[in-house]
Amino acid sequence: MDAAADAGRPVPWQEAVIERIAQQTARVRSLFLRPQHWRPFTPGQHLDIRLTAPDGYQAQRSYSVASAPAEEGVYELVVERLDDGEVSPYFHDVAEAGDAIEIRGPFGGHFAWQASDGGPLLLVGGGSGVAPLLSILRHRALAAPDVPALLLYAARGWDDLIARDELLRRDEAEAGFDLVLALSRDRPRRPQDAGRRVDAAMLGDALARLGGPPRLTFVCGANPFVEAVTAPLLDLGLDPATIRTERFGG
Repeated sequence: MDAAADAGRPVPWQEAVIERIAQQTARVRSLFLRPQHWRPFTPGQHLDIRLTAPDGYQAQRSYSVASAPAEEGVYELVVERLDDGEVSPYFHDVAEAGDAIEIRGPFGGHFAWQASDGGPLLLVGGGSGVAPLLSILRHRALAAPDVPALLLYAARGWDDLIARDELLRRDEAEAGFDLVLALSRDRPRRPQDAGRRVDAAMLGDALARLGGPPRLTFVCGANPFVEAVTAPLLDLGLDPATIRTERFGG
C-alpha cells in the first residue's frame, strides 16, 4: 500500500519523536521514530525526513524503512553518516532520544514486497542499502516463512555489517533463508562468504544456492554497486522484469 494514494490526498508532514537510537556500526545508526499518526506500509518503502534550522533553512532526505510492518507505531530508519551531508551528521552528532523531527510517508510502490508476491527472493544489498531488505526479511519471517530467500550482503568489513548478529541468527534459525557476505576489505569468517567485491561468479553461486531463478530480485545500494550487480544478473539470464533496484548517491 502506498501512503501517497491515501484516498487520493497528499500525505502531510507530521511530527515524529525519536524514541531511541541504536549504534549499528561506527558510521551507522538506527533511529526508531514514533510519529503522531503511524501509517501502514509495504516492506521496501521509504519515509521523507525534513529538518529545519533556526534560520528557517530546510533540508530533506529519504530513508528506507528497515522495520517490519508488524511493528506498528514505530519506524526504524538506518542512517549512515556522510561527512559532507546536511542531514546524516545531525542524526549522528546532535539528535537524542526525545527529540522531534518531521516525517512524511511512507512512499514507494516499485521497490516493495508483500507476502502475496511470493518467491523465491534474491536480495542484494551494499552497505546501508541493506535497510529495505531488512524490512523484507523481517516481514517474510512473520508473514511468509516458507518463501525461499537469499541475501547477498556486501560491506567493507565484518564490523561494517548492519544488523550483523540478527542476520547471522536468522541464517541459523530460519529454514529457507540463506545469508552470503561479501567483504571487500576483510577476510571471510564462514565458508559461504567471500573476501572480495560482488562479481558474476558470486552471483552465479548465490543463484545456485537459491535453487533456481528468483521470482523477484531486489538490489539496493549506491549507484555503482547497483550497476555492478544488475549487469551480471542479466548476463546470467534473469528476466529484467523481475529485477527491482533502489539507488542512492551520485
